[in-house]
Amino acid sequence: MTKSVRAYAAKSPNAPLEMMEFQWGELPPGQVEVQVESCGICHSDLSMLHNEWGMTQFPFVGGHEAIGKIVAVGEGVDITRIGQRVGVGWTSQSCMTCSTCMSGDHNMCATAEGTIVGRHGGFAERVRCQAQWALPLPEALDPLTSGPLFCGGITVFNPLIQFGIQPTARVGVVGIGGLGHMALKFARAWGCEVVAFTSSDSKRDEAMQLGAHRVLNSRDDAALAPHFGTFDLIISTVNVSLNWPLYINLLAPRGRLHTVGAIAEPVALIAFPMIMGQKSFSGSPTGSPVSMAKMLSFCERHQIAPVTEAFPLSEINQAFDHLKSGQARYRIVLESDWK
Repeated sequence: MTKSVRAYAAKSPNAPLEMMEFQWGELPPGQVEVQVESCGICHSDLSMLHNEWGMTQFPFVGGHEAIGKIVAVGEGVDITRIGQRVGVGWTSQSCMTCSTCMSGDHNMCATAEGTIVGRHGGFAERVRCQAQWALPLPEALDPLTSGPLFCGGITVFNPLIQFGIQPTARVGVVGIGGLGHMALKFARAWGCEVVAFTSSDSKRDEAMQLGAHRVLNSRDDAALAPHFGTFDLIISTVNVSLNWPLYINLLAPRGRLHTVGAIAEPVALIAFPMIMGQKSFSGSPTGSPVSMAKMLSFCERHQIAPVTEAFPLSEINQAFDHLKSGQARYRIVLESDWK
């Protein structure tokens, strides 16, 4: 078992990532060690690098969309899993015994551990996690592009499961970026009528190619008004404030406005139209291992993959600069190139 691991780490907030080595102890019971082949860069990695949420520990090794093969297993893990290709997402461990875990909501466990919160993530030769959080990757899915499914993908797939969205539903997606482009693909394959909301006319054709039946300008209130009362679900993937009352008006009776974007400002809503239409506003984090396994099976069946750009891991700082520029189309994946 490898005890010394090379990784790319930041020594302080906003600092460049530099190669370092760290030492691991023995692999704890119930955990697996994964040799990383590729790892996506998520906007959450950038937020953690900047310590925007006040919980980053330095030196910081990010990376929570890792794909690789299991090379070691702790006590209590079936040894036949060695050599299996898996993915590791935002969550690396949950208690597996509380009522939340036992209800199938492991990702909301009060003691769940994040892969890059207080521990080293996938911008490294190897990463560790609880065995249940190492999800087998179907052979039909490309290991060099599938990493973003394990955070961004499950984030927008999970609402379709959680809220029992029917294939007859009309689903809107706000924001055609790293999350939104996958939401369009999922909702289209789910059988829904899919509408993309974007503030950029340049993304209209792309949104149609990604699965939208129709594209609406999210900044044109007059253009949105004819669609009031028609959406069963609107997923907002952006982390900025919207005209919330307008989007509530777009919902059909019992419709839901659901955010997966971490909005910093308070959300102001008027109660009366929500009461009269029995409408909801909600949010959700990633997903449980069971939901992730369903997503991977769904991707395999419908040949769904994120749209990615690849960088070698050794060019991680250039990759972060590309992410910060807002020009990524639509997710960035780092390919391991250790020598």
